[in-house]
Order: sequence, then structure tokens, then C-alpha cells
Amino acid sequence: MIIYPAIDLRGGQVVRLRQGDPQQQTTFSADPLSVARQWQAAGAAWLHIVNLDGAFSQANDNSAILKAIARPGVNIQFGGGLRSLPDIAAALAGGAARVVLGTAAIENPALVEAALAQFGPEAICVALDARDGKIATRGWTTVTDETPVSLGRAMAARGVRHALFTDVGRDGGLAGSALDETIDLARQTGLQVIASGGVSRLDEITTLARSGAVAGAVIGMALYRGEMTLADALAAAQQEG
Repeated sequence: MIIYPAIDLRGGQVVRLRQGDPQQQTTFSADPLSVARQWQAAGAAWLHIVNLDGAFSQANDNSAILKAIARPGVNIQFGGGLRSLPDIAAALAGGAARVVLGTAAIENPALVEAALAQFGPEAICVALDARDGKIATRGWTTVTDETPVSLGRAMAARGVRHALFTDVGRDGGLAGSALDETIDLARQTGLQVIASGGVSRLDEITTLARSGAVAGAVIGMALYRGEMTLADALAAAQQEG
């Protein structure tokens, strides 16, 4: 199971938002490149970089940060505000190995099919962000009637392989992740599901790994607050069911 240290970018800084709320922001660093190198030196094979400005449709220079961080041997999963094929192409050209499509995937499923055809299924991940069991879009400000399982199945039928599942209510709170829901989603859809939102304890990582169903976990606040080290998280991810 892959561990993805999270680097959330807003205004050129590394931040974390509680439940996606820009009014509940904690800033951890003004040097994203240094943070990325720190996680790479600690053993991260993947980084999960989120362009929060893009998610909130605000102008930004985070694509330049992506290019600065990208280097051989480090895979970057990049999302936030990618709503067209040119957006996706630019992110991949800028150094991302995989992009995450959220709002655009739900509102324009044809874009997903076109992206899969043009860039391949390994380069595309669909965000199944949920609030109270229903898919949330537009920076988690709009809640739909769709469930993660129903949307996940629909995306799998279109050829999607990778999905990011975030329980919005748990994100950034260090209160634990939606373990059962994450494992169930992976088993019911057959997608390579990456857990996100509130992962804060090593035993959570172990449970996800031992399920044999979950492909990865994004960890943010727990690493930045020192609740766990990346080395321990990587070790816990190696547990087998």
C-alpha cells in the first residue's frame, strides 16, 4: 500500500484546511520545495499535491511549484482545479505522473472518458469526496445526491482504475479516517482506492493495508503535527492481510 504525504498549496504556501474550509487554515511552510524534498528524503515514492487555489477557482502560480518539485524517481499525484483536457495535459507535462479529477469528473463524465483515451488509466484518478455519505464538489461546497459507491461503479464502468476517497467531515481533524467506508468502497467498486481525510494513527494504516483492498493512503495533518513519522507510516503500510 502506497503512502502519499500531502502537500496542499495555497498562495504559494504549504497549508492544511480543516474540512476543506479556507477559513480554517493552518500554514506549515512558505517553502513547498523544501517540504517536498523532506518527504522524498524520508522515503516517499509518491507525493500528493493539491492546488487549493485551483479548487477554489482562484488564480495562482502553483503549476510552477509543481515543475520545481518534479524530479526523476518521485511520482506526483496532482489535483485541484483541473477541468479540461488542456489542464490535464499541462499538469502531466509539468511533472505529474497522475492527475486527480473531482468536480469536472462528476459534472462532465465525457471529460473522464476523453482523458482516459488520451492519457491512459494510470494517469487519471477520480476524486470521490463525500460529506455525510454523498458526493461533494466545487471545493466541497456543493453536495450532490450521488453516493461514493454508485459514482465509483459508474467511473469503473468508464474505465477508471484509480480513485481518491475523502470523508470531508474528517479531513484535517486528526480524528481518524472512515476506515470501514473506504474498505467497502474499494471492495464494491473494484477501484484502486486511496484513503484520504483524517488518517492520523498507525493502526489505521495497518487496518487499511491488511484489508488487501485499499491501494494507498494520503497523510497530511498527522505528519505535519508529528502524530506519526513518515518512516513509521511506510512501515505500517507494508502489513499484509
